Amino acid sequence: MTPSALLGAREALQWAFTQLAQVTERPHTEAERLLAWVLHVDRTAVLAHPEWLLTPEQSERFRDAIQRRAANIPLPYILGQMAFYGSEFRVTPAVLIPRPETELLVELALERIHARGCKRVVDVGTGSGCIAITLAMKTPESRVWATDISAAALTVARDNADRHGVTERIAWVQADLLTPLITRFDLIVSNPPYVSENEWLALPRSVQLEPPGALVSGPHGLDAIQRLLGQAAMRLATGGELLMEIGENQGAAVARAATAAFEQSGRLGAPPRIHRDLAGKDRILEISLDPS
Repeated sequence: MTPSALLGAREALQWAFTQLAQVTERPHTEAERLLAWVLHVDRTAVLAHPEWLLTPEQSERFRDAIQRRAANIPLPYILGQMAFYGSEFRVTPAVLIPRPETELLVELALERIHARGCKRVVDVGTGSGCIAITLAMKTPESRVWATDISAAALTVARDNADRHGVTERIAWVQADLLTPLITRFDLIVSNPPYVSENEWLALPRSVQLEPPGALVSGPHGLDAIQRLLGQAAMRLATGGELLMEIGENQGAAVARAATAAFEQSGRLGAPPRIHRDLAGKDRILEISLDPS
């Protein structure tokens, strides 16, 4: 079967399964999602109607989407969106694709905001804006800042904020981490780059097509983390909190770096805490300053 002969949904999917088998562990699911996207229907509708006929234009668009995915283009970049914490966010190659692991960072941030009444919250390295926007949506009593060094990423983030109706509640700042900000924040959250240079070389091709600056951070993956810790030590308000996503094997090293940064500033409160994800891997660094 040639792509140009794809007229029925069943035949189109059968062809797509063979094309995607080498690039994904879920060829059936991804092919069905892409066909649903082309047809502007839910995936369940595609499964329920294998007899549907594709127009020549739909057939061509589906063929193009499958070939892009077979070339390792990440599925969210083809679909143009990714689900995160119950909402859909636009994604482009200018931003990192949101990961389920990062939802733990949001859960902890929401708990701290509600428990401590955090009014000034900043998301450092916002990318698609999924963290900042989710926090703004869930905590209307807070004021949120979002920084990113990439102007292209901030454009995507602002568009997502428009879609979710929180643009006016977020201050957008093009910046390297917290560099230009002088505000003392009640809560600093961040999913910074934390992949080492060697780890990046070993990542799947599809991941390497995401912006390297949002992933890679020096020979040990700690460069951005250490710089952000130094800045955060001076920009947390009294009684403030820092929550930062880290690599699965970085807990001990990051805890030492956090202790050093905050001791140097003379503002360390409770010892650094490492939260683990559902797989039992190091995932979130938490720093809490004393309230006085």
